[in-house]
Amino acid sequence: MAQIGIQHPAPTSRVRALFDHSLVWDNHTCTATEPNKAGSLQYLRRHKAAGVDLVTLNVAFDPAPNENAVRLLADFRYWIATHSDEFHLILRGEDIEQARKQNKLGICFNIEGGCCLYDQLSMVSLYYDLGVRWMLFAYNRNNTLAGGCQDEDAGLTEFGRQVLREMERVGMVVCASHIGERSALEILDAATRPVIFSHSNPKSVWNHARNISNTAIRACAAKGGVIGLNGIGVFLGENDIRTETLVRHIDYVVNLVGPDHVGIGLDYAFDQEEVQKFVKAHPASYPPDKYPDGLAMMAPEQLPDIAEGLLQRGYSDGDVRKILGENHLRIARQVWK
Repeated sequence: MAQIGIQHPAPTSRVRALFDHSLVWDNHTCTATEPNKAGSLQYLRRHKAAGVDLVTLNVAFDPAPNENAVRLLADFRYWIATHSDEFHLILRGEDIEQARKQNKLGICFNIEGGCCLYDQLSMVSLYYDLGVRWMLFAYNRNNTLAGGCQDEDAGLTEFGRQVLREMERVGMVVCASHIGERSALEILDAATRPVIFSHSNPKSVWNHARNISNTAIRACAAKGGVIGLNGIGVFLGENDIRTETLVRHIDYVVNLVGPDHVGIGLDYAFDQEEVQKFVKAHPASYPPDKYPDGLAMMAPEQLPDIAEGLLQRGYSDGDVRKILGENHLRIARQVWK
C-alpha cells in the first residue's frame, strides 16, 4: 500500500474551516478489483481522515471479468452494512446530508465501461438499484456501446444510444471518461441531462490519449456537466503527482468553462501493486508506451493541499467549495431518482 507513510503539511485554518463546512466528494476511487477482498474498504478511512465526506467507488471496468461487478457490489454492500457505525450507503440525495450529520463516510458506486451489461439493457436498472450512480460507456477499447480512447473510435452504437436513454430514465449519471472523442461528443449531443467526465484531465495541458480536448470540455459544460480532474501522474505530466500540477490542470479547466463545471475524481487505488500487475497484464488497454512501470497516483491526503493551492491562486471559498463537491452534488440532485 503506497503513500501511507508520506507526510503532508497540516492544513491551514482556512482550509480546515472550508472542509468543516463543505461537502468534499472524491468522485472516483478504487479498492478491490475482484471479489472476496471487501476488507480493503478499511483503507477508505484514509479518505475520512483527509476530510472527505463521500467517495464513489469503482465496482467494474471492461478489462476485468464481467461477473465481478455484481459480486463486488454484494461484497461492498455487505461490508458497509456490517460497518454502519463508520460508513453509509448513498442511494438518494438526502443520504448524503444524513451521512455528514452522523460523521460517516458516504459511499456510492460506479462502473467503467458497459461490458458488464452483457448486452442486456435491463442490467442498467439493476445496477442503479444496487447503488451504481454513474457509468461510462467504454474503457479505453471499443465495445458494443461506444469507442474507446485507445482504439479506433467508430462512435456511439445503437445499443449505446439505448443505454444512454435507459440511464437517463433510471437516474444514473452518464460519464464520458475513457471513451474516444467522437463517442463522447455524440453522447453529449444525444443526452438530455448533464453528462460528466468523472476523471479526465485537459489534453491542452498534457497530451495523453486519456485526456480530453477543449471541444469536449466545452461541450460537457454546455450540457450543464462537470469535468472531474484526476491525480494519475501520466495524465498530469511525466508521472507527476505534485499537488501544484493538478491545481494547474484544474485552473486551466476553470478558466475555460468556469468553476461551476469542475470537480475531483482522483482515481486513487489503494492496492497499487495490484494495479501495476493488472496494467502489465493488459497491454491492449494500457499500451506500455503510455502507461509506464511505477504508475504514480495522488493520494486522498493531498485533497486539503489542492484546496490550499486553489486559494493561493486567488479562488474564493465559494468556488473552492464547488470544486470540492458542490458541483457533484448539483449533478446528483438533477439526475438521481
